[in-house]
This record gives sequence, C-alpha cells and structure tokens, in this order.
Amino acid sequence: QLQLVESGGGLVQPGGSLTLSCAFSGSTLDYYAIGWFRQAPGKEREGVSCIAPIGSDPNYADSVKGRFVIYKDRDENRVYLRMNTVTPEDTAVYYCVAEWEPYLTICSVSDQGRYKFWGQGIQVTVSS
Repeated sequence: QLQLVESGGGLVQPGGSLTLSCAFSGSTLDYYAIGWFRQAPGKEREGVSCIAPIGSDPNYADSVKGRFVIYKDRDENRVYLRMNTVTPEDTAVYYCVAEWEPYLTICSVSDQGRYKFWGQGIQVTVSS
C-alpha cells in the first residue's frame, strides 16, 4: 500500500522560498499521477500543481504559475514542490496526493477526487 509523507513545511517570510518534499513508500512513484493540494483556513481545498507519470509538462494553478515548481527525484522516490516568492495567500496546509495512472500523459490539477492516496498534510505559514 502506497504511503505519502510530506516534510519541509514551516514558517517563511513573504517573498521567500520553501521546498516541500513528499516521500513515497510502498511503491515507486514512476506510475503515479502526483499532485499537491492545499487548504487555507476557512477556504475550500484547491489544487496547486500536478505531474503525470509520462509525457507532458506539469500543470499549475493560475495562482502559483511562474512561482512554484513541481519535480520528481526517482532515485530518492520523492516529489518536491519548490515554492518561490511566497505571499501570505500561500499560507495553508499542503497535501501530497497520488493516483495509479501508468499511461496518463496529462494530469488534473483541479479534480481532487481523482487522487486516491493522500499524505497527512503539512503546514506552511507565510508571515513576517
């Protein structure tokens, strides 16, 4: 059974950077669609970014496009979310998600119901 464990969250100043990590255990990440979702206090959960197991470029929510980067490290069996130029609006609990989709070439950054596996979530707070 796949398990996802996030790390790297914490407090960061506006304009700063932070990198979240998602460790895969129980399976290799190679055949999974992988994403990051977040939920801010009092708001609905929203998609941030996703990456398909093969093919096309990652997808990003408009709110983070050009600032966040999702990438895989197959040797470490981890997925990362590099968050640059953060703002207080990026404050949220961030979740790593995955779904077994070995032939998927374009992932969904909005359809959270598509992802069966979820990490426990990690807090990111952007504040001075």
